Amino acid sequence: MGQQEKVATSLAGAVSEEISASLTAVDAELTRRYPGDPGTRQPVHTVYVPGDVFEPGTLRSWGDQALAALDEHAPDAASFAAVLGIPEELAGPVHDRVRAKLEREPVEDLRIDFEDGYGPRRDAEEDEAAARAARLVSEAYANGTAAPYMGIRMKCMEAGVRDRGIRTTDVFLTGLMAAGGLPEGLVLTLPKVTYPEQVTAFVQLLEAFEKAHGLDAGRMGFEIQIETSQSILAADGTAAVARMIDAAQGRATGLHYGTFDYSACVGVSAAYQASDHPAADHAKAVMQVAAAGTGVRVSDGSTNVLPVGPTAQVHEAWRLHYGLTRRALARAYYQGWDMHPGHLPTRYAAVYAFYREGLEPAAARLAAYVAKAGGDVMDEPATAKALSGYLLRGIDCGALDTAEVARLTGLTRADLDAFASPRRGDLTVTAP
Repeated sequence: MGQQEKVATSLAGAVSEEISASLTAVDAELTRRYPGDPGTRQPVHTVYVPGDVFEPGTLRSWGDQALAALDEHAPDAASFAAVLGIPEELAGPVHDRVRAKLEREPVEDLRIDFEDGYGPRRDAEEDEAAARAARLVSEAYANGTAAPYMGIRMKCMEAGVRDRGIRTTDVFLTGLMAAGGLPEGLVLTLPKVTYPEQVTAFVQLLEAFEKAHGLDAGRMGFEIQIETSQSILAADGTAAVARMIDAAQGRATGLHYGTFDYSACVGVSAAYQASDHPAADHAKAVMQVAAAGTGVRVSDGSTNVLPVGPTAQVHEAWRLHYGLTRRALARAYYQGWDMHPGHLPTRYAAVYAFYREGLEPAAARLAAYVAKAGGDVMDEPATAKALSGYLLRGIDCGALDTAEVARLTGLTRADLDAFASPRRGDLTVTAP
């Protein structure tokens, strides 16, 4: 031990107290606005099915159609990997996990659509469809056939369809309450939001429903669809999407990019409307920054190129979808939309390849960080948080197994959760 240093200060303790007092309001504002990720599972995709098409067997039908597409167009691991360019060492694990996923849980998040996919209908017809949707969702959760997340997309808060959107939401939620209550996986999606005041109006609707049924205040959250240029850049030059998150008063759970409505809004020709267009990249970058730290998650949009027809055409559509999904994952958009059962094989293949190819490097870096071991990369707490989040997302979607992550990192699931949580405090790492 060397000589003990003499510690001296120049400032009175009152200085620190005064500074802390001056920042009390800021501290509270940071806690309110930026609580961090909620730590819950985020689905890798959202599937939209029109309200009059959804049936009790829809989820299983999507899985069966996806499996049939694999059997017809890529019947084994080698052929599937060759189509998508998956490395040989990952071909078997990815293929096996994709098939198992399609058999066990083909859809992670389902939205029964009463907006563009459903269109304008007679009021009595939409009333009946909304009531039927509530009954089928309740039955699915009761009998164990539900997706982890399910709900509706109602019509938006624009004047021409506002009353209809409010009524459909009321009919659906009332039906759920009558059938036993709101399921934990309930998700509501508010489309075509242009002004923060429309978000405020939807909050008012949910508050009124909660009060009418004696529910806890804030019980229901919702997603905001970003489909107009005005939702990104307001007339006064501010980022309207950030104001929308604030207007949701803690109820916003996600921001979903609407590929085709947004592209059309900014004048992109139909042939070039895609989730990798520069206009799409700009919108999603603004969404990502606005949502960072708020606990609101960002979702990519969809492709309208369907994997149907002869094998060569299916393979081309698969390669496009796989590439767009991998591109989104690299940009930290961990969720997207799927419009057809044929998109499921490439959705899961892209997600599983992304997590499996990064498993060992991520696990090694996290293990080295925990052990304070040296290496060729110097990681900080923020990176450990990102590494843990990466491994947790891989576990949640089925790309990784808890046991293999524990073996490679020496960490339990609880340890990973603690690293990934912004509110973990002092971390005590335990052996698995």
